[in-house]
Amino acid sequence: MREPPVHGTVEPRFAAVREVFVRCLDEVELGAAVCAYVDGKKVIDLWGGWADADRAEEWEKDTIACTFSATKGMTATCAHVLVDRGLLDVDEPIATYWPEFAQSGKGGITMRMVLSHQAGLPWITGGVPRGKRLDWPAVSVALAEQAPLWEPGTRVEYHGGTFGYLVGNVIERIDGRSLSTFFQEEIAEPLGADFLLEFGPEHDHRCAEMVGSKSMVGPCGTRKWRAAGDGAATAFGTAEGIARVYAALAIGGSLDGVRLLGDETIVAAVEEQDLLRATGTADEYGLGYQLFWRLFPGMNAYTFGHTGMGGSLGLADRKRGLAMGFVMNRMGGGSAAPLVNTTYQVLIA
Repeated sequence: MREPPVHGTVEPRFAAVREVFVRCLDEVELGAAVCAYVDGKKVIDLWGGWADADRAEEWEKDTIACTFSATKGMTATCAHVLVDRGLLDVDEPIATYWPEFAQSGKGGITMRMVLSHQAGLPWITGGVPRGKRLDWPAVSVALAEQAPLWEPGTRVEYHGGTFGYLVGNVIERIDGRSLSTFFQEEIAEPLGADFLLEFGPEHDHRCAEMVGSKSMVGPCGTRKWRAAGDGAATAFGTAEGIARVYAALAIGGSLDGVRLLGDETIVAAVEEQDLLRATGTADEYGLGYQLFWRLFPGMNAYTFGHTGMGGSLGLADRKRGLAMGFVMNRMGGGSAAPLVNTTYQVLIA
């Protein structure tokens, strides 16, 4: 078996991260990429291994992988762009922006409840025809009609498959553009971040083949999945694409002259929510971002982002000005942790 190819650059002081990356490709990963920024400057940019299970295609700089729930961090950022512009109040009922949502006792649900997984709508209970699970209009109608599974604001449970539809519909009602279009035009394109909430067949040749159990991989290799733009799990991107978005969030909201958010908006977005603090929930959230300091021992209280099923990750540390992105195509390799830990060891040293 050929050794996995490795490409890219690292600043000399981060040489240990490259060593870990090479070892991960040798031992647990098929193909992967990792990228990090410190104080707005790219210091790690590595990719390597194979983009397919047969090891026939090398992982290229522009190879994109399904990020699963790491997608949610990007969707949350879209919402906070509107908050920053004074167009969205997270404590206003969602029905103010999306009137149909008030059905079935949901008139008091706020965006704060949705972003922190308190809305009582963790999955769709009915109303979506067979074959329409990734159909935006059908799912949106079903969520508007559905009754919450608990009194909103009294319980926390991960809204894994509904998060993007809930946030995205509010964004579309306020702005007029779809979630995917808003993200591309307001975040990805200005920052030069190679991350796609949805895309056509013109990008299929760049997609890594996701490898793992059927229950984990699911339909992510299908055209329907890639075109869904569900804002929760169906996006594809590069590690650098993820890192560039979080690089802006790690240093006050701007990167390379592009203003994404104001610092006050970021601070409010990553505050621990009262209900989460009271219940001691395992998955601790701010407003759409995972509070990594509550999830991973040793991280400081300024660290946040979002993980994705299988191992993808986006991270920002406002104290150290650090941002990282990691993507891979073998589900469950677990390489993000040693890469992040080694990066921190260098910074702390």
